[in-house]
Amino acid sequence: TLRDELSDREAWEFLNEHSSRLAEAGYLVLLPDWWENIRRLKPRLKAKVRSSVGSSGHSMFGINQLVQFDWRLSIGDTEITEEEFRKLEAQNRRLVQIRGRWVQLDPAAVEQIRTAMKQVQTKKGLSFRDVLELHLLGSGEVESAGVLGTGTAGSAGTSVVTGSGFDRGAAEVLDDIASDLRMEVELNEHLTNMVGRLQRATAIPIIDPPDGFQGSLRKYQREGLSWLAFLAQFGLGGCLADDMGLGKTIQWIAYLLHLKNTGMLDTPALLICPTSVLGNWQKELERFAPSLQVRMHYGGGRVKGEIFAETITGSDLVITSYTTALIDEPELSTVEWSSLCLDEAQNIKNAYAKQSAAIRKLTARHRIALTGTPIENRLTELWSIFDFVNPGYLSSLNDFRKKYVNAIERTNDAKLISQVQMLIKPFLLRRVKKDPAIQLDLPEKNEMKVYLPLTAEQGAMYESITKDLFAKLDSLSMMERRGLILATLTRLKQLCDHPALLLKGVDKGTDNGADQDGHPQDSRSNKISRLLEMIQELREEGDRCLIFTQYVEMGRLLQQTIERELGENTQFLHGGVPKTGRDRMIARFQDRSLPKEKECGVFILSLKAGGIGLNLTAANHVFHFDRWWNPAVESQATDRAFRIGQTRDVQVHKFISLGTLEERIDEMIERKQGLSEQIVGGGENWITELSTGELRELFALRRSWLES
Repeated sequence: TLRDELSDREAWEFLNEHSSRLAEAGYLVLLPDWWENIRRLKPRLKAKVRSSVGSSGHSMFGINQLVQFDWRLSIGDTEITEEEFRKLEAQNRRLVQIRGRWVQLDPAAVEQIRTAMKQVQTKKGLSFRDVLELHLLGSGEVESAGVLGTGTAGSAGTSVVTGSGFDRGAAEVLDDIASDLRMEVELNEHLTNMVGRLQRATAIPIIDPPDGFQGSLRKYQREGLSWLAFLAQFGLGGCLADDMGLGKTIQWIAYLLHLKNTGMLDTPALLICPTSVLGNWQKELERFAPSLQVRMHYGGGRVKGEIFAETITGSDLVITSYTTALIDEPELSTVEWSSLCLDEAQNIKNAYAKQSAAIRKLTARHRIALTGTPIENRLTELWSIFDFVNPGYLSSLNDFRKKYVNAIERTNDAKLISQVQMLIKPFLLRRVKKDPAIQLDLPEKNEMKVYLPLTAEQGAMYESITKDLFAKLDSLSMMERRGLILATLTRLKQLCDHPALLLKGVDKGTDNGADQDGHPQDSRSNKISRLLEMIQELREEGDRCLIFTQYVEMGRLLQQTIERELGENTQFLHGGVPKTGRDRMIARFQDRSLPKEKECGVFILSLKAGGIGLNLTAANHVFHFDRWWNPAVESQATDRAFRIGQTRDVQVHKFISLGTLEERIDEMIERKQGLSEQIVGGGENWITELSTGELRELFALRRSWLES
């Protein structure tokens, strides 16, 4: 029958179904010109962040902060409010004219939208993590120009992500949405500004080094400080992943002072680092931020139990080791730390390790990871670090592995790699020494001291040697006294390197990898442990290094250990090497055209044989494994790499055993060098002229630095 009018449902059924059947039957069907346009339009759900979100300048925001927004439904150029959608939904209409335009409300699409709204309402909003994920992964489909990524205040930015983009974090909210539903997140001005700066660290306003900072920061280091401070302002964690030697330590120290000066350090901060760098951190803090109240939580005398929280009251910073953090997790968990920092954060790369789990249980308002190697072998290591700095940001490890790890490690999928890069970029700051802008700022030669504690074995032997010295000292003639002091000095210096030098536990002919009792040689000396870590990092960057030691036995032990543990071709030049062998070693080290299996990136030299006359500019790292205590001699050795022909900046690392005569003599040299280098410029004979009381002060072991 012919009719003049159709109901809403009848009109929709005719346009959507019956018209095509009539056309197939051979009838001519004339439809409105707007129908073909609107039938192709897919509805988009738009979450418009409310203008007040993120406007409170210095308040903590946080990755899990719920974001309030207003819903909009967009169909083509037509946009309706949540209230209008609810009314149309209640009327169960399929076709509706809104503001002069016809739109189609497909029942399946309406059901998807209803489901999405319901799930988000159950969570009382989306977390900032969800919003940021949707925005970052949708940045390739920006519907509104906005200013996202420019760091400039202005109109809101809009990101679009289809339902298929919800496989991870937001999937927990939107897991039932069909893949053809598009959702937009429209940021307000405040969040557009913040996210834009997160995506481009150089857009963050540069702040001055804080009051109390005793030093100067290079341009890129000020940018690093500003980035850390910016993250802290919003309670967002970050990973500072600068190359070794670019100064992650001083950037974090400046950041900590900034927190204190701005009132954000109302409870102590906690720093967790490897045992081998505990002393280094303490020394650097004393040097660059002497006003900070620092407490060391380490060793057998550390405070345990219920009184722990009380004893750290008034401290700005508590420093502990990874091992201690695992053992003392019950004590550390009683405090809400203002800031929690992991140095050498690759130590938690195994997400399932007890140590990683214990550290994740700690409560902190802001989290920072410092590492030059955020990924060593597997992509899951990156997840582990990011789950520490911003818990939950990359979803669960299982989801991350399913979505990214398996596919990337199997097929090297470029699209998925790009997605991971977009997700981590806001919270990862990495600068490399090869960057021309960084090179211009670096000094030609950067010297740093690496402070390391003795192991318990070394500590016991150290005290036994000094006890024996002072039991005999006053009964000897002047000549005998001098001989005993110099002999003891040598024994203590060798002990600080490795106890095997005294116990004759080094197999000079073979690579046995352990001492007589089966203990790994590198576990008996923190100097070796730290050296292995630093060599591995610099070799991964393509750098080469020189290692100077005074003792042939130590050189052989180092060569064996480095080749065994790192698989690096390692040469050792000492006085027993003939000239032809010497020349061959130098040529091999300097030759960068050799294939990987033949090249040599690690060169060990005895100080007497290799300290002068060599040109070894292929190296840009120099290690003084044990100290000669003569600045001129050490400088000559360093100049094997730092000389004409060197095109890169040279990093010089001087190893010092904490609590020992090495630390005290270094302090004496620093004090006296400015007045008269001649006092200690002639070697070690000056030590024999000290009184017994002065010798006791020089040789006595500071037990606070012994490993428990």
